[in-house]
Amino acid sequence: MAEPIARAIEAFGRMPGIGPKTAQRLAFYLLRQPRSEAEALSRAVIELKDLIRECSTCFNLSETDPCGICANDGRDRTAVCVVEEPLDIVALEKTASFKGLYHVLHGSFSPMEGVLEDDLRIRELVQRVDAGAIEEVIVATNATVEGEATANLVRARLRHLSAVRVTRLAQGLPIGSDIEYADDYTLTRALQNRTRL
Repeated sequence: MAEPIARAIEAFGRMPGIGPKTAQRLAFYLLRQPRSEAEALSRAVIELKDLIRECSTCFNLSETDPCGICANDGRDRTAVCVVEEPLDIVALEKTASFKGLYHVLHGSFSPMEGVLEDDLRIRELVQRVDAGAIEEVIVATNATVEGEATANLVRARLRHLSAVRVTRLAQGLPIGSDIEYADDYTLTRALQNRTRL
């Protein structure tokens, strides 16, 4: 195989979720496209690295600092939703049901994977909440062992602020699913978070 093709396959293969076969397909797809397509992709990647930065308030990714959400005076400044990654904000914003602010941790607490408390933006969250005005911190970490550990860590670090309500997203059965296919953990959470009809 030609060296430039092999290098392209290797580069695509280092991306998350891209296996060897997909990396090969991407490399050969680009090879068949006009040069302008490859140049457009190259420019987009370079702009991504050059123009995107972390918001100094919430640590979301943005072209501006503060980001558009933090700069929006129409947002509820008394509620902060804590998420693991910037992509989580995209998912929550699609629902158009949360009007508060966000705080991105950039990961989840996982000592086994080498991700410790100091690797996350928890200290900055505590400082932000300590500054006042925030009445509720909504912990929206993933429903995984690491997500639960992160939620517990956030709760522990905010325990000294009795005036601030710390809540967790409800977890349970997704809409359209069958109970018989749910795992034990999901069923347990669904039972714990049941609501009155």
